[in-house]
Amino acid sequence: MTPQSIADFMASLFPPSALDTCRLLDAGAGRGALSCAFLERWERRDGLTFNAVELEAFELDPRMRSALLPALAEHSAHGQFRFQIVAGDFVLLATQRCAVADGGFTHAILNPPYKKISSASRHRHILRQIGIETVNLYTAFVALTLELMAPGGQLVAIIPRSFCNGPYYRPFRDYVLARAAIRRVHLFQTRNKAFKKDKVLQENVIIHLERAGRQGDVIVSTSRDDAFDDLLANTFPFEQIVSPVDPERFIHVPTAQETTGHEQAYTPQHGLAEIGVAVSTGPVVDFRTRENLRDMPEDGCVPLLYPAHFAGQTIEWPKLGHKKPNAIVNSPATEKMLYPAGCYCVVRRFSSKEEKRRIVAGIITPEAFPGVSSYGFENHLNVFHESRHGLPEALARGLAAFLNTEAVDEAFRRFNGHTQVNATDLRNMKYPSRSALIAIGEATMRGEKLTPAALTKFLEASDDGRG
Repeated sequence: MTPQSIADFMASLFPPSALDTCRLLDAGAGRGALSCAFLERWERRDGLTFNAVELEAFELDPRMRSALLPALAEHSAHGQFRFQIVAGDFVLLATQRCAVADGGFTHAILNPPYKKISSASRHRHILRQIGIETVNLYTAFVALTLELMAPGGQLVAIIPRSFCNGPYYRPFRDYVLARAAIRRVHLFQTRNKAFKKDKVLQENVIIHLERAGRQGDVIVSTSRDDAFDDLLANTFPFEQIVSPVDPERFIHVPTAQETTGHEQAYTPQHGLAEIGVAVSTGPVVDFRTRENLRDMPEDGCVPLLYPAHFAGQTIEWPKLGHKKPNAIVNSPATEKMLYPAGCYCVVRRFSSKEEKRRIVAGIITPEAFPGVSSYGFENHLNVFHESRHGLPEALARGLAAFLNTEAVDEAFRRFNGHTQVNATDLRNMKYPSRSALIAIGEATMRGEKLTPAALTKFLEASDDGRG
């Protein structure tokens, strides 16, 4: 359920309007917190001076509808307000309307359900019929709502931030950016505060879209939680939100608290392919090869590395008392899962948003595993390599030093809104040139302490721009 403070804040984001009639859509209305917050603002004549409001509130759950009816009825005494509660599946009903171009809503406010849509489901099938390809109900609700809106229509929604990046949400990002302008994004800095009563641990954003609007600058605001007492807002050019040269259309959310010192001082320009490096998810999925796993190393086995084996730049292996195995059998059955011994840079796939760093990079060198021919990397690690072989040690160390910087962490958090650091995300980042990374690695091998300021100067001096 939407907390009252969030509902009031969302209602406040609609720009002033003096339309004669407001046609308001609340998809997944619940008990009516969002619609009522909008209506209360209208009743106060707080920038919304419509002569009349016509509301359609969709709600599937009969228990919710029993609370929604009296909540909306309380506003019936105010002027020209009419409402209809639609008892049905919004996805099914909205797709039917879209097929016959039955829309025209001027405003929409929603907190849609969060649930994956399987590729074989009825919902996925009917969404595809009208050109919507998406993997979750919340993005389906937003896409359908946009389709039902008139040009210039204003949509405010609170949704998970997961749509901002990753390949699964690429079609949805394309869909939204082709049909609407992003006017504002509000980010809650702490995942467990905005919906603390419901123990929701999803990172959420509030997004304001204008149907068929001309894209301009975007307001980005932040608050720690739903009290909004530390609200800060900045305006950013759209090119800083969605890079015009990014084929994945990642949506970056720079925060108002961020200084621009890091990004102004040095901006990496090179893709991984340019520097001759690849990144892959660890190929060992433990539950699929249990018969080949061993709690402790023994003859015929090689190290199996999990995130728990890494503590900063050090490796603890084998790890005593670890719930996971420490070794994997080296055999024809596992050969394709293993990497030959060498130097690798690794990054954990999962992290907590409240950790100091979202990206935590570590190093593997052959000296840590003398006499070992190969390693197994478990699926919760990302591995930087060259054609499935190790990197030059200086390059591996330079990559780790770069990835562990504050500037990289800030840049990554702008588009990554969940606890996963996927290989795709790392692949789409920009890096210093290969020569610059090697020079950084060589400096760390000499024992030089590279502060953020020193590292920036080092990068600027070392990056020859040729990759």
